[in-house]
Amino acid sequence: MFKTFDILVRVPQTQTNPRVHTLEENGNMNVVAIVILSRGKCGLSTCTTRYLVAMAAADLLTVVTAVILWRIKSYYFQWSFLDITPVCLVIDVLRCTATNCSVWFTVTFTFDRFVVICCQKLKTKYCTGKTAAVVLTTIGVLFCLKNVPRYFTRQPRVIIDNVPWFCKVMDSYFTDPRWVGYDWFDTVLIPFLPFAGILLPNALTVRHILVASRVRKGLKGQSMGENRSDPEMESRRRSVILLFTLSGSFILLWMTLVVNFIYYHVSGEGFSFNDSECIFIYVGVLLSDFSCCTNTFIYGVTQSKFREQMISAVKYSVPSVLHFINKAAS
Repeated sequence: MFKTFDILVRVPQTQTNPRVHTLEENGNMNVVAIVILSRGKCGLSTCTTRYLVAMAAADLLTVVTAVILWRIKSYYFQWSFLDITPVCLVIDVLRCTATNCSVWFTVTFTFDRFVVICCQKLKTKYCTGKTAAVVLTTIGVLFCLKNVPRYFTRQPRVIIDNVPWFCKVMDSYFTDPRWVGYDWFDTVLIPFLPFAGILLPNALTVRHILVASRVRKGLKGQSMGENRSDPEMESRRRSVILLFTLSGSFILLWMTLVVNFIYYHVSGEGFSFNDSECIFIYVGVLLSDFSCCTNTFIYGVTQSKFREQMISAVKYSVPSVLHFINKAAS
């Protein structure tokens, strides 16, 4: 995906970028989600809670690295130490690692929900807090190692007084077979393989739920017109709503970059800053950044206990803040 992201040269801006403020606010919401979910009072299992906390943490890191450290300095901190080439390279590695983890934590959560609903024998062994911790840690370590080579794919854009500034992709990256292979490997991992890792389990989950729903309705006599509540199916319904909302949001927000990648390689055309393709790329990057900021809002919409905990936190914190302000003013 280098060809997509490296065209987005950070051009100095003099006006405030509303997108930056929006993503910063969403980063704050991720902090709220981490705090609320970590308390374990949302009625979720330990396994589910760990996945959701990890997703929120990865989303927060993505906002910090990809938005604040990678893009916001173009608007407010031009020619700062963050633009020195070694620092720029480290930020780029951290940015890609955070984004990769955010995406793949969503995939692992999708697979976990698939096992819970469709694989009852495997559920007791796989869907545990210990397994979730091992899976999440393994993914984090692997993607840290996978993105280390990115540090060696860029070079200074300009050298002033023997100080290297900014970073750009080396020309050999697009011709050396090893780097070309690495680029394709990176593209397969993000986002093509995650698309398959989300769509396939979801399709199997839907099929299983439809079959199980018909069977349970038949056993409970609901097919005869009776209207009885079914706690098991209601629990599955809530779980599926959360699962489909999270995975559906990911697919929709990453779809633009996927279409752009396919178009670029099929057409073989380049991009300039004056054509519609460039605008299409900017929109795709914007949406992919937002995909790391939507989970908190999804929790609030789909999980009633999460909303209750958030409302409770607001009711507790607002009077405390007002009391502190009044005390400081006096």
